[in-house]
Amino acid sequence: MDSETRKSRTEYSARNTTVAMVARVMAIVMGYLTRVVFTHTLAEEYVGINGLFTNILNVLALSELGIGTAVTYALYRPVAEGNIEKQKSLMRLYRQFYRIVALIVLLSGLLVIPFMDVLVKGEDGVEHLIFIYLMYLLNSVISYLLVYKAALLDAHQMNYIGVLYQTVFLILQNLLQMLVLALTGNFILYVLIFTLCTITNNFCISRKADKMYPYLKDKKVQALSRQEKGDIYKNVRAMLMHKIGNVAVNNTDNLLLSSIVGIISTGRYSNYYLVIGSVRQVLDQMFQAISGSVGNLGVEEGRGRIQKIFEATFFAGQWVYGLAAICLYELVDFFVEFSFGARFVFTKDITLVLCLNFYLVGTCRATLVFRDSMGLFRYDRYKAVVEAAINLVVSVILGKCLGTVGIFLGTTISTVTTSLWVGPYILYKYRLQCSSVKFFASYGLYAGVTFGVWFCTDLLCRQITGTFFMVCAARLVCCLAVTNLVYLLLYHRTEEFRLLWRKGTDLLRRKRR
Repeated sequence: MDSETRKSRTEYSARNTTVAMVARVMAIVMGYLTRVVFTHTLAEEYVGINGLFTNILNVLALSELGIGTAVTYALYRPVAEGNIEKQKSLMRLYRQFYRIVALIVLLSGLLVIPFMDVLVKGEDGVEHLIFIYLMYLLNSVISYLLVYKAALLDAHQMNYIGVLYQTVFLILQNLLQMLVLALTGNFILYVLIFTLCTITNNFCISRKADKMYPYLKDKKVQALSRQEKGDIYKNVRAMLMHKIGNVAVNNTDNLLLSSIVGIISTGRYSNYYLVIGSVRQVLDQMFQAISGSVGNLGVEEGRGRIQKIFEATFFAGQWVYGLAAICLYELVDFFVEFSFGARFVFTKDITLVLCLNFYLVGTCRATLVFRDSMGLFRYDRYKAVVEAAINLVVSVILGKCLGTVGIFLGTTISTVTTSLWVGPYILYKYRLQCSSVKFFASYGLYAGVTFGVWFCTDLLCRQITGTFFMVCAARLVCCLAVTNLVYLLLYHRTEEFRLLWRKGTDLLRRKRR
């Protein structure tokens, strides 16, 4: 039975990860094509407005309080034990939470309107600014009323179902948006399509969950005990602090750029974020897709097994994020220039900081997945607030002194001083209950190797000459070949690499049978 359970976790993880990565790649391609059409049919101000309003709503999403993470964690044990009554009770509570969240987001969003002239500089070329913002707000509010049932799919290790629905509607959305922009150049219609596709997507996921789990429609639902509700409320409060930290670090750059530097700089960053953020989403999806299996692992396995799986997952993360960061640094400027024009290209120092932040934040993904799936978010809740404070204060100070690069350096400093070490320390102390010294030694080795390879690869890429496309292709081949070869030579004998190799080959063997 134990062996079969592990097989099931491996297979679910492989399926969720494969679907998530393929879907995200398709989303990147479609998003890129849409952005190219967007950039060439609308003024630069609209590019900045799109990024700014998206970030405002991400800030307002703080009102979600991390409910999704807390309730999904609470579902892992009832799902593993087949306790349907408990699942029904939790989902009822989840629905009530999200209705309240939708109301809070609506009211908070309306309160932002009087401060729009402070948040947006250089918006003279944008017509109907408030109406456009209200459409973005409506899209966010309605989503909260339907999306909560996806948590049950995640808890059953079936993340791929929600991802498939999202991908289909995203492709439809991008196709319609490109058509509207090409024919009319109307930004309002562009946003309207975005809203309609989001609503329809969430409605279809909700219907699918109802069909797979008919007990969601049962009207007879037992109330949770006071202690159970108290535990969930504690976890929700802890996740609120994490949400604050996450928003401050990852979703305030556009706000700071717009208010300190100007909306044109926000537009430039939006194009870089399209590329770097899209790659990050692919890799983040890869790790997020295993969260259900990690939650099941935490319920059914001991500390030793959990530690081995975590260290192998972290090893995989530093490999793929390191490789991606090096490739992005060598190619993203070329990509932005080719797609959107030379006027949108940042100086090389800004690109370096953006790619460094990509790598540093990426190496934290494995820790975050295990922390959330193991229910450890209360132990490092104050870290999130400290990280938010450091990021905002340093970004504002350096932004005023150094401009755009200073704002991004604030993210670097806040990540290094908090997330890089606090998360792993908490995981080892409270769940694995052993020393984290060996882990941090390995972390330092991984980072040192990555920066060394990064430096050498950049020296090689600088020697490449030729036509635009030849240079890009040669740089890509150089990054992939050098980085993977060095990693393979240095790591192929490690326990983490052998574990991942063994699981991969076992999975392929079962698939062939």
